[in-house]
Amino acid sequence: MNDLTSILSEPVARLGASTFTLGHALAFGTVLFLGLFLALVVALWRSARARAVAAAEAADHARDAEARMAGILQSQAEMKGRMGAIAEVFGARQAELTQSIGQRLDAMTGRLGQTMTEQTKSTHESLAKLQERLAVIDTAQGNIQSLAGQVVQLQAILSNKQTRGAFGQSRMEAIVADGLPHGAYEFQATLSNGSRPDCLVKMPNGAPSLAIDAKFPLEAWNAIRAADGADFQKVAAQAFRRDIEIHVRDIAEKYLIQGETQDTAFMFVPSESVFAEIHENFEAVVQKAHRARVIIVSPSLLMLSIQVIQAILKDARMREQAHLIQGEVIRLMEDVARVDERVRRLQTHFGQATKDIDDILVSTSKVTKRGQKIEALEFAEAEAEAARPGAGKVEAGARVADSKTGQLRLRVVEGDD
Repeated sequence: MNDLTSILSEPVARLGASTFTLGHALAFGTVLFLGLFLALVVALWRSARARAVAAAEAADHARDAEARMAGILQSQAEMKGRMGAIAEVFGARQAELTQSIGQRLDAMTGRLGQTMTEQTKSTHESLAKLQERLAVIDTAQGNIQSLAGQVVQLQAILSNKQTRGAFGQSRMEAIVADGLPHGAYEFQATLSNGSRPDCLVKMPNGAPSLAIDAKFPLEAWNAIRAADGADFQKVAAQAFRRDIEIHVRDIAEKYLIQGETQDTAFMFVPSESVFAEIHENFEAVVQKAHRARVIIVSPSLLMLSIQVIQAILKDARMREQAHLIQGEVIRLMEDVARVDERVRRLQTHFGQATKDIDDILVSTSKVTKRGQKIEALEFAEAEAEAARPGAGKVEAGARVADSKTGQLRLRVVEGDD
């Protein structure tokens, strides 16, 4: 016992001034164990109580869940019935919708087919029109290509001096030949001095002929158009002016012959634009040509001059044939006088025939009246015979003549019974 006491009183630990023995440690452990045991008991009691409350709550929840489940099942049954009704309604509506959609699809298919047919027809028509227009475009393109070829040929003609002169000569000859009768002109005629103008127009009444020259110096003009700077253009213009003056002088010296040709000659320019440029920018050259009695003419002016000459020739021919026309007019008046005399005689014959016809009508009217009288006398005797006693029956509808008026009438006589 003392040993146990000594063991329990043996110090175990020190904490500052305090000394803890084994007894103290055992007492503290015992108290701690009891505290822990009480805490465990309290925890177990609380846990059991919590489990009971949880079980009650779980039972309440279960009952609520069962009630809710029953409500859900009832709602599900009601929902099932409603879903069945809705399914039936949806089925009917779906059938109606299917039928309506089918009808609309059929109608839409018909309209779509009709639209496609019309669209196809319109497309074919558009394609046909497009093909026609393409054919027209191809034709126009061919014409353009042909025109381009002709322009190239014209450029080749104008680039050569000899061919360019032939081109001006051909234009001038075409204008003269279209405007004047054959024999009123002569191409490349030889004059008394040996020169040969491009055309010589013969004037009426023995008047001198008109000379026309178609050789225009176009090289200097092309040089003006091809010049780039002002200095080159000025030099080319001076060369063109000099060539024109030389050409005008040559025409005046070669083709103006006293008593053989007119006192003026024509210098033909085969281009209206070149003619306009000359009159606009080279007025001095035009004035010198006028003083030299050389008239610069374009195709339109030459055509107008040819028309004037044609009118002069026509007037001269009319004057030459005036006595023939006068004789024809006199014979025409004689024919008119004979026609008038014959018409008057025919009118006399018509008047005599009209008088004879009137006399014939008078005679026929008299004959008609005499025939009526004779017919009236015959029917009067028939009426007197019918009025005698014992006479037979007269047929119904017999015709009886009225003695006063001479007109025939119907009379029905009934016999005795």
